[in-house]
Amino acid sequence: MEAETQTTNSSCTTKPKILVVDDEHAVADTLCMIFKKRGFDCRTAYTGFDAVASTDEFCPELLLCDISMPGMNGLEVVSRVIRKCPECRVLLLTGHYTNLGFAQAWVMSHSAPSRILTKPVPPAQLLEAAGALLQSPQA
Repeated sequence: MEAETQTTNSSCTTKPKILVVDDEHAVADTLCMIFKKRGFDCRTAYTGFDAVASTDEFCPELLLCDISMPGMNGLEVVSRVIRKCPECRVLLLTGHYTNLGFAQAWVMSHSAPSRILTKPVPPAQLLEAAGALLQSPQA
């Protein structure tokens, strides 16, 4: 999926903003690279605290967030980010099947458009999920 530009006024277009949060630097950097190659404005954060702080200057339209991270877990990160950026959609990532129940409960209890994917995620599936979320209406 190529990033579709969004018109904010008649003379200004922007790339969809994506924030990737994962404590595994190689994973976060690789995911962000996939999106940048497709024309997205993508940033990375390696801790939950850095992710929340980055939204002071970069309010994402899509947040890709690992669930299992030291310090602040991914569900807390997502809750804080969507409070600051209420239009943000959420793509939760986990490599641990034991986290699926927690993630599903979070999705059911929040109105933000969201999906859950298990790692490793093939790039085509990741891009398809991101595209579907970015196209979804805000609840």
